[in-house]
Amino acid sequence: MSSPIPAIKNRLHHAEIISRLPTEWASWPRDDSSVNSHVLESNKTPKRFQKNKLRWPKRSVVFISDPHADAVAFEASLIAAGVAERKKRAGVGHLTLTKKGRQSEIIVGGDCLDKGPSNLELLRSVKQLYKLKARVTLLAGNHDLRLLMGLLALARKKDIGNQHFFVRMGKKVVPLFREVFDEYLADTKWDKKIPDEDTCRDLLFPGEDWFKEFPFHAAGFLTVEGIDREVRKMASKNHSFEKHCLAAGLSLRQVYATSLKCQQLFLHKKGEFNWFFRKMELVAKRGSFLFLHAGLDDSMGQMLLKSGTKYANKAFHRNLKRRDLFSFYYSSIANTFRTKYRDADLPLTHRGVEAIHKAGVHVVVQGHINRQQGQRIAIKKGLVHVEADITLDSHSRKAEGLKSYGIGATLIGKDTGVVGLSCDYPTAKVITAEELQGIYG
Repeated sequence: MSSPIPAIKNRLHHAEIISRLPTEWASWPRDDSSVNSHVLESNKTPKRFQKNKLRWPKRSVVFISDPHADAVAFEASLIAAGVAERKKRAGVGHLTLTKKGRQSEIIVGGDCLDKGPSNLELLRSVKQLYKLKARVTLLAGNHDLRLLMGLLALARKKDIGNQHFFVRMGKKVVPLFREVFDEYLADTKWDKKIPDEDTCRDLLFPGEDWFKEFPFHAAGFLTVEGIDREVRKMASKNHSFEKHCLAAGLSLRQVYATSLKCQQLFLHKKGEFNWFFRKMELVAKRGSFLFLHAGLDDSMGQMLLKSGTKYANKAFHRNLKRRDLFSFYYSSIANTFRTKYRDADLPLTHRGVEAIHKAGVHVVVQGHINRQQGQRIAIKKGLVHVEADITLDSHSRKAEGLKSYGIGATLIGKDTGVVGLSCDYPTAKVITAEELQGIYG
């Protein structure tokens, strides 16, 4: 097999990126950082996976997940994957597509927002791909939808099911609000129609009765563990949210004014970022591979089997338009971009996995669970997962002791198999179709 490591053109312009990438490839390693222990146990092999031939996507897929507001890392990863290049001008926002970029599909695996150095810069970088006529599929991430829930909750009538969604965004949304305020409001008369600080607090925070009433409101929708986790999480965020805003130099009046501006930017038809949630999809099936942000449960497995991914994506958007945000955010649909297969999450059992396999899905490619040594293959709940969140944003990397911004992508195609490319692993990890089929048998 020819080298699966993409050739990067204009080496002079991309010297820093090239210097941080592996120059050699090897069969997917059997070390703990690359394959979880269950993969090597044949009794854990999904029977239907053994019996069915793996179908590859019709065109090569480049999967980049969890860029988390780091446009530099995101664009470096596109260049590393061989789908884009920077011909002349330095800095973000000046990419062109390569021949491979015009032929491939770029799937952004969700979580474009929060954590990193610039939310707005990242959003504009993704938008540039659409302007370049790239084949882009943008998937929903939990951080992305958390912003949407917060903005929608403010725009709708308060009830027990939705009044916590704004504060639920937590401290990670504060940098975005700081960016939006500085760019769009700082030099304007932003405070002209904004109420006083106490009124803004009442508008933004859940009422005193929320903590008493929510467990009853959520009964039957969430597991007992899920209800307990949600109440504990909100107790912490309710206590600390205003402190995080003040630490960023934002009063609650400024936060409220910024939230109204964000509604205009993201939700109004003519808003600069209106495209972001409008273009978003829940899942994308390509051959036997299902791309999503987090994971699946039994209900979603049945939906995929009986109605397919097109229906699931349509249900995702239709439910977002409903007045009842609670029933959406704690549903099987939202579990798809939130689950980590915890007791608090909706369950994925043998019944669900069987339905998923019958629907023609044999490999799930996901983000959401950040890895520090490149991509990992895992069998979770009897279902093969490629964990492809390789910690790209510089803020997370600094907190985790990793160097600079991250670079890497997961490449999937019938000619090369699954390629895990990461600046944090010494070789490109490659698993061919035969190896992917045979490693479990």
